[in-house]
Amino acid sequence: MRNQTAVQDDNVNRPKGIQRTRRLPDPVLGALWDSIILDDALKSQLLSQAVLNFTLRGKVDRSVLPLHGTILLVGPPGTGKTSLARGLAHRTAESFNGSVFRLLEVEPHTLTSSAMGKTQRAVSELFSQSIAEAAVGGPTIVLLDEVETLAADRSKLSLEANPIDIHRATDAVLVQLDILAEQHPNLLFLATSNFPQAVDSAFISRCDRVVHIPLPDRSACARILKDCLTGLGRIYPSIGQLPSSPQFERCAAECVGLDGRTIRKMVATALASSPQTAMNPERVTITDLLAAARVAKASRTQGGKTA
Repeated sequence: MRNQTAVQDDNVNRPKGIQRTRRLPDPVLGALWDSIILDDALKSQLLSQAVLNFTLRGKVDRSVLPLHGTILLVGPPGTGKTSLARGLAHRTAESFNGSVFRLLEVEPHTLTSSAMGKTQRAVSELFSQSIAEAAVGGPTIVLLDEVETLAADRSKLSLEANPIDIHRATDAVLVQLDILAEQHPNLLFLATSNFPQAVDSAFISRCDRVVHIPLPDRSACARILKDCLTGLGRIYPSIGQLPSSPQFERCAAECVGLDGRTIRKMVATALASSPQTAMNPERVTITDLLAAARVAKASRTQGGKTA
């Protein structure tokens, strides 16, 4: 309840473009970090890069290490990039025992406008005022979800099909990143993109690290599926026993090629396999899960999109 109240308080009169603010550390976000099944070494690299931002940038001249305080997470939809970024913000703040950080989540779509000059101006004000003011108040982490919306690849934009304002908005992002990197070493941007090919190359060159979040392999699929079933098992004990089924590994193998979100939704599909099972989820069987996994795989193979 305390965390919810803190979030509500922080979101009163928030500036345009800021969807949400949170005080960090926040255990709710820590749970997100734990829920994303990813290679431990990759998680460690991410956390190390984020921590380095706050230990090094304020001490080393940018002519020596031209760090911009930006990490970009790319990968297919449903791989948990946004949840991972939020969890990373928590773990970073948690690493600095006793320090209070702030997380700003940007809503890029509220910044776009059809009126000439308004998008560029809104982007400039977001970075130069809202984000800069937060950084003055203490260590700040900014989540830029779907960053291609703000930093579209200008080389692929037609001036006839796209307003000049979109080009100028990308220019504004790049200029502000340079200014903020110089003035606020206690600021870290965590950006995500499902379409890295749509992100401007100049933005990518400013990223201190670009991390590809892959689809889960067989081992990761098994861990995601087990985590989901175990969580359900706290309410429906028989479901928690399904990972011990002889067919569980076969079911995990059927999930290869699916993203983590789809795997968890696939379990929901199995729970809805019949009206009887929907009424009493403890009736679900490993056979239901196998069938649901095959349906999800067929939908992906036929070009179906993740929900």
